[in-house]
Amino acid sequence: MSSRTSHTTNTTNVAADGGGAPVPYPKRWAAAFVMILAALLDMIDGSIVNTALPSIGEGLKATPADLQWTVSAYMLGFAATLIIAGHLGDRYGRKKLFLIGVTAFALTSLASALATSAGVLVASRGFQGVAAAVIMPQILASFRTMFDGEERGKAFALYGAIAGVSTAVGVLLGGVLTDWDLFGWGWRTIFVINLPLAVLVLVLGARWIPASKDHAFSGRIDVLGNLVLAAGLVAIVLPLVQGRSNGWPLWGWICLAAGVAAIVALTVSEKRRGIEHPLLPTGLFHKPAFSAGLLVQLLFYGGMSGFFLVFTVWLQSGQGYTPTGAGLLMVAFSAGSILSAPAVDPLVAKFGRGVLILGALVMAGGLFWVRHEAQDAAQVHTGAWPLVPGLFLAGVGLIFLIIPLVNTILSTVPGELAGGASGILSTAQQFGGALGVAVVGNAFFSHADKGLTDAIVHAGPWAIGAYLLCAALCLVLPRRAVGNQAEPAL
Repeated sequence: MSSRTSHTTNTTNVAADGGGAPVPYPKRWAAAFVMILAALLDMIDGSIVNTALPSIGEGLKATPADLQWTVSAYMLGFAATLIIAGHLGDRYGRKKLFLIGVTAFALTSLASALATSAGVLVASRGFQGVAAAVIMPQILASFRTMFDGEERGKAFALYGAIAGVSTAVGVLLGGVLTDWDLFGWGWRTIFVINLPLAVLVLVLGARWIPASKDHAFSGRIDVLGNLVLAAGLVAIVLPLVQGRSNGWPLWGWICLAAGVAAIVALTVSEKRRGIEHPLLPTGLFHKPAFSAGLLVQLLFYGGMSGFFLVFTVWLQSGQGYTPTGAGLLMVAFSAGSILSAPAVDPLVAKFGRGVLILGALVMAGGLFWVRHEAQDAAQVHTGAWPLVPGLFLAGVGLIFLIIPLVNTILSTVPGELAGGASGILSTAQQFGGALGVAVVGNAFFSHADKGLTDAIVHAGPWAIGAYLLCAALCLVLPRRAVGNQAEPAL
């Protein structure tokens, strides 16, 4: 996403006292409320679907690969569109892109709710991810134009706090709406609920959100490069999701290699073509700390997305939990994050990257606990309580790692590259999630014929290993984060 603030202007600001000092936009907090409401559409949608997956699979007779694609398609659409969406907002106006994105999100939510087959749902989810990627960069960039100084910090803090509780809201809401079965819609309700919220955002957004763009933004936007990036990301994930059911054919490995080659070639070609606003600035990857941090970001979200997808399937299809029951149990994970969040900043100030390493190890330990208790559940069904400590620990580990991670990584890059770096990190977040769903999902479903408990026991080490690797990679990060201050992660 774009973070170029020095030349960004808010067209609603006016000069004061004849001295040219800008007057703050008077409806800035109303606009922030509307934008955060729109952000919730994406934040909640990322977790609300997981709780409903078993019901979706039953209703649409979906295969395990279809269920993986239901999650991965959204993330891939988001990852492939995010960076260029920020550039488009800078050039053509953030309010315009924001309203277009919200409209598209509503339409794709409707398409998801009306899906009659798994293929239609996967396609609509992919386009829904694209729509979300158009919305999100405009929100944080608009915050930078509407707010200054202490107010900007408060706005970002509010955004971050709501993002922190959105996961808990999403998993619980997904379960409640699915069980509620309003009008006999079942799981479709999780998409229908987006429609009135989107309409409200459109009406209030058109009235309150100021028009803003970067008047200094010039140069060619690399549309062709974005298509190559999208194709490369899909080419990497496609064989990982479909490979198991097709016997891991040769075409899958060729597709995987071609996807990696396409992204590497894009990075090189953008530099040679002199693209002013590259999607993947080569200067960033020359810094070992940034590259290591990027891998941490990718592995972190991959492990989390993959594990909690299969954990939800195991709870409902293997242990007989209702969607609401599964959602309530997952609140333990969010509780660990929420309750430990106030301690993160003081600890980071004192111990630096040690907090990130601790977070990765604690999360690995929490997932190991959950895996162990899941294995015991095969012999004696002891209910939910033995799982709660592990989930709580994993939530603590998550917040210890994710809160300081982006700021620590951005402290390693020059200020003029911070915008591009932020966009790449957010793309890695979404792509890592899609990759994790593919890898951990394959490990799970390849053993499902022996029972879902056996399946989660085999899938767990993939996610646990990802966090152990995160802990090792954090050693490459700087001991203290200095310099660039990060915006909240998308």
